[in-house]
Amino acid sequence: MDGVLVHEDHMVPGADEFLAELRAEEIPFLVLTNNSIRTPRDLQARLRQTGLEIPEQSIWTSALATASFLNEQRPGGTAYVVGESGLTTALHEIGYVLTEVDPDYVVLGETRTYSFEAITTAIRLVERGARFIATNPDPTGPSRDGVLPATGSVAALITRATGRDPYYIGKPNPLMMRSALRRIDAHSQTSVMIGDRMDTDVISGMEAGMRTILVTSGISTKVSVEQYPYRPTSVLSSVADLVGRVRTPFTEAANPLT
Repeated sequence: MDGVLVHEDHMVPGADEFLAELRAEEIPFLVLTNNSIRTPRDLQARLRQTGLEIPEQSIWTSALATASFLNEQRPGGTAYVVGESGLTTALHEIGYVLTEVDPDYVVLGETRTYSFEAITTAIRLVERGARFIATNPDPTGPSRDGVLPATGSVAALITRATGRDPYYIGKPNPLMMRSALRRIDAHSQTSVMIGDRMDTDVISGMEAGMRTILVTSGISTKVSVEQYPYRPTSVLSSVADLVGRVRTPFTEAANPLT
C-alpha cells in the first residue's frame, strides 16, 4: 500500500487509473500492508481521502494474516496483545480472548504509543512460557518528523530480555503471501506481487512463487536492487507504468531489469 499506491496522505499519481483498469478487466487484487495499527475499514477511509476507492475485503493486513494463522494453529485461544485496534479487532473476530492471565500467545503489533508497562508484561509472560508472535519484522516506520521504532525493534527488545525469538507473520514471511492468495482464490503462478521494497515485498513474493514488480515510487531504488542476491522480475517507476497493460505487465513497455 504505502510507497505503491500512496505516500503518507497523498495518492501516487496514476494509482487510481491502475486500480480502475484492474476492475475493468475483472482482475482480483488485494492491497497488502505490514502495518497492523488500523482495521481494513480504517484503511479504506484513509485511502478514500487520497482519492482511492478500495473495499474493505480488498485490504489484507499483517494483523489479519496473524489472526488467520492463530485461528489455524490454536482455534479459540487466548493472547496478550501489544498493539492497536487493527490487531485486537482481528483477534476478537476469530474468537480469541485477550488476557494477561496465562495466555497462549504474546502477540506484538504496531502502535505509536508503546508502553514500558505493556512491554514489561509481555517479557514476563514470554518468560513464563507464552508463545511469542509478532505481526511483522519492520524495525522502523515513517512519520512526518522522521522514523519511529516499529514492531521489529520492540520485538528485539523482548528477545534480548527473554532469549526467545518471535515468529513473524507479515512480509517477508511468504505465509502472508499465501494467505492473501487464498483470500482471493488465486494461484501463485498466475499472480504478480507489486511492491516498493526489496527486503519485504519482492522476497516474499518470490518465495511464494510469484513473479514480482518493484516500483521505485517508495523505498527501494534501481541502484539498491543491486545490493541483493535476488532480483524482481521487473522494475518500474510506478504503477502508472502498468496502465494499459495490466494483463501483460511484462511487455516491452514494462521493461524487466537487465
